Amino acid sequence: MHSTTALRTAADTDLDYRLGNGQRWYVAQTIANREFIAKLNLEAQGFTTFWPQIFKTVRHARKLRTIKTAVFPGYQFVALDVRRDRWRSVNGTRGVARLIMVEDAPSPVPCGVVESLIDSLDERGICRFDRDLIEGQAIRVTSGPFAETVGRLVSLDARGRVRALLDIMGGQVLATLEGSALTAA
Repeated sequence: MHSTTALRTAADTDLDYRLGNGQRWYVAQTIANREFIAKLNLEAQGFTTFWPQIFKTVRHARKLRTIKTAVFPGYQFVALDVRRDRWRSVNGTRGVARLIMVEDAPSPVPCGVVESLIDSLDERGICRFDRDLIEGQAIRVTSGPFAETVGRLVSLDARGRVRALLDIMGGQVLATLEGSALTAA
């Protein structure tokens, strides 16, 4: 996987995650709530970054809001060729706390991990983990009024709607949900 790897390009968002010869994905720990600043500054230096995001429902003051949030808060991926790139400059980048290291060198992400996250992107550049759901599987609701509820998948339809038995208040309730609001439990 050290050759040029053609990865998914999200056409509507102009995102291109192709790795060059010798490049691998590495993890940069960011300063709290500075992920976007880190991304902008790393890209300004010519680095390719990947900051996977999802939609998540949060509750505050008895209200539900759906927000876009990081899959891995406080971290993002940076494509580097450690023999060629000036990777030490990543540690001095505004918004970045440090590269995840092993001894004196950055530790690469295992092959296929970032690529599978990139493959899960929808046309808006948001990770969708609902594509591999199967009937009878245990699920967790990630957004909407039933956020953080667990249950069992009953059926899927072609439009992305899901019927699930949710475990609520000691019983099971049949609910129809968007497939994008679920993940495997």
